[in-house]
Amino acid sequence: MDYAQTITTTAGLEHAWAAVANVTTYPQWTASMSAVEPLDGPTLELGNRFRVRQPGLPPTVWRVCEVRHGASFQWDSHVPGVHTVAYHRVDRQPDGTTRISIGIQQRGALAWLVALLTAARTRRYLRMEATGLKAAAEAGAAAAANDGAASTGGR
Repeated sequence: MDYAQTITTTAGLEHAWAAVANVTTYPQWTASMSAVEPLDGPTLELGNRFRVRQPGLPPTVWRVCEVRHGASFQWDSHVPGVHTVAYHRVDRQPDGTTRISIGIQQRGALAWLVALLTAARTRRYLRMEATGLKAAAEAGAAAAANDGAASTGGR
């Protein structure tokens, strides 16, 4: 099963990536996650694992399986009968905005059953996460702009 969500932000690529890459802060801006605990370190490095707690779902350990710093990362999880890969991407658009794309791909003998039980929640959580990522990216951009204005005395 495949699920995807895309949202556009006025934040620059660097601020969008900062929001996407700082996975331990996700619970601060999306109610779809109550905790993201680093098990091997807080950064997106190949092999690093994170325990993610989401309302109504069992805690899941995700392992970073691909990173293109400044552009994208993927992490995956395994439960009996299902292999899940979640992707997160940012890319600059021709109009100067930044597109944030997130999604989940579930494969395996029991993927159909997981989809039957969780599809509506998965779609809702992806919408919440995309909206939160946009807000976090724009807040980071606004903070940087305010810091820049403060350091130049508002000039």
